[in-house]
Amino acid sequence: MELSRDTILKAVRARPDIYDKKRLARELGVKGDARRELRRLLRELEEDGVIILSSRKTYREADALPGVMVIRAILVDDEGDLIGEPEVFKGEGETPRVIIRDMPISKAARKTKNTHSQSMGVNSRALCRIKKREDGSIIATVMKKLGEGPTTHLGMLYKGGRGWRIQPVSKKARHDYKPAKVSDEAQDKDLVLFRSTRRNQGDLRIAEIIETIGSAAHGKSASLISLYENDIPMGFDDAVIEEAKSLKLPKLVGPREDFRELPLVTIDPVDAKDFDDAIFARPDENPKNKGGWIIWVAIADVSAFVTPNSALDRAARERGNSVYLPDRVEPMLPHELSSDLCSLRPHEDRACMAVRMVFDKHGVKRKHSFKRGIMRSHARLTYEQAQEAFDGNPGQAAEPVLDILQNIYAAYGSLKKARTQRQPLAIELPERRVHINEAGDVSKITIRARFDAHKLIEEFMVAANVAAAEALSEKNVQTIIRRHEEPAREKLQGLCDFLPALNLKFSLGERASPARFNKLLDQARAKDFEETVSMAVLRSQSQAYYSPEGSGHFGLNLEHYGHFTSPIRRYADLVLHRALIATFGLGDDGTTPEEAARLKETAEHISATERRAMVAERDAKDRYIAAFLEKRVGATFDARISGATKFGLFITLTETGADGLIPARSLGHEYFAFDEKTKALIGVESGDTYKFGRLVKVRLEEATPVTGGLLFEMVSKPEKGKPPKRNHRGNSGTGGYGRNRSGKSRGAKHARKRR
Repeated sequence: MELSRDTILKAVRARPDIYDKKRLARELGVKGDARRELRRLLRELEEDGVIILSSRKTYREADALPGVMVIRAILVDDEGDLIGEPEVFKGEGETPRVIIRDMPISKAARKTKNTHSQSMGVNSRALCRIKKREDGSIIATVMKKLGEGPTTHLGMLYKGGRGWRIQPVSKKARHDYKPAKVSDEAQDKDLVLFRSTRRNQGDLRIAEIIETIGSAAHGKSASLISLYENDIPMGFDDAVIEEAKSLKLPKLVGPREDFRELPLVTIDPVDAKDFDDAIFARPDENPKNKGGWIIWVAIADVSAFVTPNSALDRAARERGNSVYLPDRVEPMLPHELSSDLCSLRPHEDRACMAVRMVFDKHGVKRKHSFKRGIMRSHARLTYEQAQEAFDGNPGQAAEPVLDILQNIYAAYGSLKKARTQRQPLAIELPERRVHINEAGDVSKITIRARFDAHKLIEEFMVAANVAAAEALSEKNVQTIIRRHEEPAREKLQGLCDFLPALNLKFSLGERASPARFNKLLDQARAKDFEETVSMAVLRSQSQAYYSPEGSGHFGLNLEHYGHFTSPIRRYADLVLHRALIATFGLGDDGTTPEEAARLKETAEHISATERRAMVAERDAKDRYIAAFLEKRVGATFDARISGATKFGLFITLTETGADGLIPARSLGHEYFAFDEKTKALIGVESGDTYKFGRLVKVRLEEATPVTGGLLFEMVSKPEKGKPPKRNHRGNSGTGGYGRNRSGKSRGAKHARKRR
């Protein structure tokens, strides 16, 4: 074998951290005077930064992982491969992902057929040997399986009659912990990060406190708890902030056009801090498109500032999206961008990506084109201000742009015709807003008003998102698109099973379509079950996600759909912007080959960050509502039964939308069993029933702000029914709830009251 830099690098790459000089010489067959040449080439490769000499005098490629690492499995990909990440990674850039190959099954294991312990699953850990293949992929071969490792939890420290305790903030936690040691500075209701030990004291597991991060007594602790519990990054490091501060508005050169005279306006919520979309519409003057419209949607050009693999880009990708909590926003980008340079503030020059769309009088799109430029918003309006202008009562803010707003509203009339024809899924659930005062306490909970102004903006944004997806699809360019698949049959079966309890039905014989669901929702509205059935239909749907492959959005009833309109708060939109730039020659800061190669990985990652953000937003709202209701323990509320299980009834309060539990053991002197078919709890002696969807009165028994948990007691009497038939043993035909032989309720553990 001829000795060269390439042959040395190939050997080192194949077995990183294995070869020292002697072993490398043996592997390459180097003898005699050739050893001097080997030493020279190794020294040269080191000086050039191509290879690294470890403390053990072994070599590896400079950008390679160590030869042996602890790997944690994180997901199974579409090919069925188990994918993992190094548990500790000190290199630069993104944490690399590896393909995990399980350890070979031993002869002893084969003989005993004990192969189960050999396999690894998601969240498991193993000591692995690392090898990089020629195609760039990294294989991690399992050497030894490890335990899951210590997991950090968040809890509230409190002092009771028996000393200090830690109450986990998770609703899933079954018990409290006893801290091994508490500092002298500790305060009641401190929020602490802790790890469970394997030691017990009495019936309590002992925990070690790692860090105190705040106080649950503070009004705004609900958001802090939700962010920590869902592993959502908070704040930005110095390098990201410095990069953001150094950025300036791009010049009006190259492919950028001057849109400053185009009378674009923004319409957003009254409490919006950033404005990332602006709109404009005018009648089409083309005689061949009589009654048609030209609609512009201009979006903040985040790609002009956040370039691939920059510090800002890595931070944005890690977050995946902004997180909106009742009292704060944890942004995807620093406020220097999200609230300033990329916010389309009125009468200020801003960089934008714009789409110009031509529609006929029926709202059918004829063509579209994408442009890049500098714009200037002519007005910043709230939804309320825009709606008043649409209704003929323009205020001071809307008066200067009244003609523009009238054209925008008329154009929406055409788009609405196309929407009606298309029949997207029309679930209209009330959106409740939690109002937080200066002290961080909940002052009130209101239902957000829903105007035509909201629907107009949504329709313009959908049109722009469709145009972006279609434009790239026509050029056969792969990017990250938004996918929403048809509901799974098993979920539809669950919907079909419970609807008869409301005297409604949905047949599985016909193919599910948005139009069929809309017909069901209309029937529910007539029976005053709209919110209940809307929730049930929503639960029957597949979860939308990001993907570089396939197309179609079932809920919107669209063949092509991407996310283009919110790059300030969604990384998916930024990726799509870069694809448009590269495809249509709008600059040199479009998609890079490296970014294109990992679209699938990025799509999976941001789908996961979106899900965690949704959970954090819901959890924070639940905690704030629990804090708000804590002062009303003992009060009676109107509610609707929104679910039934073996261990109790879930109810939703009419006033606040809060969700809570009524334990089955508290329903009366007899025992209530769960009936799967009718989604009801039925008294095993009387047949009296509490049925899904029923309006009831409930009394609040317990509110726990730290977890967001609410426990209620039923005030309304059950509906009269017939006693169920007995089997030959004298037992009720229904099952699922009763007493065990000790006389204790089997469902009690599910409804244990916590401090």
